[in-house]
Amino acid sequence: MKTIFTPLLGLSLLFFTVSACSQNNVHALKYQDGNTKLEGYFLAPANHAKKAPGIVVIHAWMGISAHEKNTVERLSKLGYNALAADIYGEGVKPKNTKEAGKLAGYYETNYQIYHTRIKAAINEIIKQGADPNKIVVIGYCFGGTGAIEAARANMPVKGIVSFHGGLYKDSLRENNPHIVPKLLILHGADDPFQTQEAIRRFQKEMRDGKADWQMVYFGNAVHAFTDPAAGNDNSKGAAYNKKADERSWQYMLIFLKEVFEK
Repeated sequence: MKTIFTPLLGLSLLFFTVSACSQNNVHALKYQDGNTKLEGYFLAPANHAKKAPGIVVIHAWMGISAHEKNTVERLSKLGYNALAADIYGEGVKPKNTKEAGKLAGYYETNYQIYHTRIKAAINEIIKQGADPNKIVVIGYCFGGTGAIEAARANMPVKGIVSFHGGLYKDSLRENNPHIVPKLLILHGADDPFQTQEAIRRFQKEMRDGKADWQMVYFGNAVHAFTDPAAGNDNSKGAAYNKKADERSWQYMLIFLKEVFEK
């Protein structure tokens, strides 16, 4: 029987091919923390390197957004396994800042649960092929707090990077006398959400923990300075700052090179 190729058939085949490619280009990754279903966003190294380092990206208080996905895509192009970790759970997405504040506050207070969600992401990125001896956790805002928590808990990571993250820790919690992962704290010099007392206590915690840490301040930068969706009005306390965004990214790249080459 002869196959007749018509324009309609050709269009159908083209549509099928494009649809299949689009579906293969969806990088949602489902995994679990115990019985809790999670959905992250994962990309393997674009250069297909085997056992490449892994970078876990923890989202800000609104959940995984275009900002975290863009970070994953950029890190993939640089040759890393990258996973935007889901802290809140599959299908859990704050509708507004009030809900986001409540959710983020829950995990910051119940830090043990926050820890297990971060550990689940670390385990998952290793499962996806990352070198278990070369893992770094980074995060934005609420996620920056999570990255710091990974260091406080001495999770099996080489280091952490906090972009405009919360530095606060409940005073009733004991300081870790020996913090092993290296820390890079990237901080807006005019961030109104981090008090001088919180900064002082954090730095004391790092010194008491004999940590290998560095804290970089960016002038004229407030909270959320890496996120274009934050707008550009510093008076609101959270705003994008292009210079601070680009400079902080370069600081991170230097840090990654240092921790992964040792």
